[in-house]
Amino acid sequence: MRLGVISDTHGLLRPQVFDVFKEVDHVLHCGDVGKWDVVVELQAVWPVTAVFGNTDDSQIRSRLPDVAEVEMDGFRIVVTHGDQLGSPTPAALHEAFPDAEIILYGHTHKPLIELVDKTVTVMNPGGAGAPRFGLLPSVGILELEPGIPPRARIVALGGSRAS
Repeated sequence: MRLGVISDTHGLLRPQVFDVFKEVDHVLHCGDVGKWDVVVELQAVWPVTAVFGNTDDSQIRSRLPDVAEVEMDGFRIVVTHGDQLGSPTPAALHEAFPDAEIILYGHTHKPLIELVDKTVTVMNPGGAGAPRFGLLPSVGILELEPGIPPRARIVALGGSRAS
């Protein structure tokens, strides 16, 4: 199973996302969606699991949870924005979600893949919306196969740096 991991769109769903996610089976959005239309556009192509983030308004918060727990191809996955932990770190996420095998989060806009014993345990796809903090927009691809450690990569979406 191939998953598209996206976060911090802040209302901007770049066309490149559809190219990068062309072969994914499911999309996981880690919050700060920005506009409900982002979820609608993703749902037109893929099943979507999404959570709200700290900047999402009451319309989005009424439709999405702050944490989603799903099982895909035998892996227990937690999807969160992470802002409930302040500035989330892999250690804080592991402590908050000890039963999760894979934790996907956003909030920091900083792409990150943490490996433990060559297994993806924490992933932040970076911010997919307007560039922030001098970081280029990005998304993640997570590949799952029963009995094999998950594989992940960060994919830059292009665009210019901004602070």
